[in-house]
Amino acid sequence: MTQEQQDYTAYIASLPRVLAGAAALFRDADGRILLVEPNYRKGWALPGGTIESDSGETPRQAARRETLEEIGLDVELGRLLAVDWAQGQDRPPIAAYLYDGGILTADQLASIRLQEEELLSWRLVPVDEVESYALGALPHRILAALAALADGAGAVELENGKRAYGSSGV
Repeated sequence: MTQEQQDYTAYIASLPRVLAGAAALFRDADGRILLVEPNYRKGWALPGGTIESDSGETPRQAARRETLEEIGLDVELGRLLAVDWAQGQDRPPIAAYLYDGGILTADQLASIRLQEEELLSWRLVPVDEVESYALGALPHRILAALAALADGAGAVELENGKRAYGSSGV
């Protein structure tokens, strides 16, 4: 390795670390949100997880892979709805990507198979009850994503679940 390569490697190692995750927002025909119950922490989540960036995985690929692993559905995801910079205690910040998973059919819902190593259960939750299940920035992220879906204006930039710009907030 040349000195230049060693210097660059040392520089990269010195940079701050950020975690990255990706999830899918699935709904049923009644507009309820599909949430999963992890066995490793409190609160409910959307199907999704860590982006395996070291292997070259993109956020979209991660959301699809995690959906397949966690609930057994291989669904082509729609557009990016939100990117959230979510800070937390005892961990680096997370850049969380949220994609439109679409409306699941009755057959798709019936075929859900949970990844038992990570999940206890799943349920469809009315939008007005999401804050009772999801914790932290997630309920705000879900509501912001639903608003982005409704207005069709493109992905929303969030910080801890709140709009990062403008005065309208979510």
